Amino acid sequence: MKQKSCWIKYDAKETEACMNYAAGYMDFISRCKTERECTDGIVEMAKKAGYRNLKEAVRSGRRISAGEKLYHVNYGKTVTLFLVGGEPLEKGMKILGAHIDSPRVDLKPNPLYEQDGQALLDTRYYGGIKKYQWLTLPLAMHGVVAKKDGSVRKLSVGEADDDPVLYISDILPHVAQKQMEKKARDFVDGEAMNVLAGGIPVANPDVKEPVKEYLLGVLKEKYDMEEEDFLSAELELVPAGRARSAGLDASFIAGYGQDDRVCAYSSAMAMLELEKTDRTCACVLVDKEEIGSAGATGMTSRYFENSVAELMALTGDASELGVRRCLENSEMLSSDVSAAFDPNFSDCFEPKNSAYLGCGLGFNKYT
Repeated sequence: MKQKSCWIKYDAKETEACMNYAAGYMDFISRCKTERECTDGIVEMAKKAGYRNLKEAVRSGRRISAGEKLYHVNYGKTVTLFLVGGEPLEKGMKILGAHIDSPRVDLKPNPLYEQDGQALLDTRYYGGIKKYQWLTLPLAMHGVVAKKDGSVRKLSVGEADDDPVLYISDILPHVAQKQMEKKARDFVDGEAMNVLAGGIPVANPDVKEPVKEYLLGVLKEKYDMEEEDFLSAELELVPAGRARSAGLDASFIAGYGQDDRVCAYSSAMAMLELEKTDRTCACVLVDKEEIGSAGATGMTSRYFENSVAELMALTGDASELGVRRCLENSEMLSSDVSAAFDPNFSDCFEPKNSAYLGCGLGFNKYT
């Protein structure tokens, strides 16, 4: 058995459709670089496809019937789409699942400080990253800031052409002898991944931290942020810039967050293209997979069970036993990324049992 490239199988029409689909996906991962942005983006698409808020349906008290489309958002970081089928929910659902968080670098709650004439931001990495890859990489800052008046403001710095970007600096090669002797995992310490944020001082000799003071003025003027706002903010550092076609033949996609937004996007699009079904279908896109699915927005929470319970109540079955039967009888395709055979690192793969680029979906029996 030999795997065959899809590019050989596709005719001109299918190739064009593939490229158009890829363009939509590239736009999605360019706009949606955090789990909050992914949730907002998917909800926006869902509304255009006729989906309405599950919580609003619950408040209305109206029974729902086959063909209804509903979405449910959990703390702005997790979203589930439901298409109600004609069969009773006790018979189970067909579920697609993927995660929308990706490895990144987060700002700590009190990140801003000045040292040796530079303003720096203290960070903590999230998920399984190769820390050295984040050095000298143009970074954008995405997130939300909760203000004292209760409002929550979205923040994105580093994506527009005239925006500044942020950097985690690296040492120059000719003074890096000790660094080069280290193993890759120790090449840079996580606590040393401090972001260079400013270098201009205020013209006041009485100010103890003039560079930090100047930067606080910039934050106030441009982003309406006080230093205390970092405590109530959730700010993530991600690679700046849009996803791009890669390879001279544009056969690949280079972009941040493809683990696992490639599966999240394809699952959501499959769901949104579905108009009717016998069994109820669901698409659940969740947070926190990169750190063990913990917390209120990860899959160890009761979020999905609660969503199903609300859905069943809207169909007239509010029993706990009915929810359990629904979950027991459901089938789920949980999708995540795998590794494709790389000829540059062929010793890491078994050729006859590896996934290959351009050959379709990969199925992992074990990892």
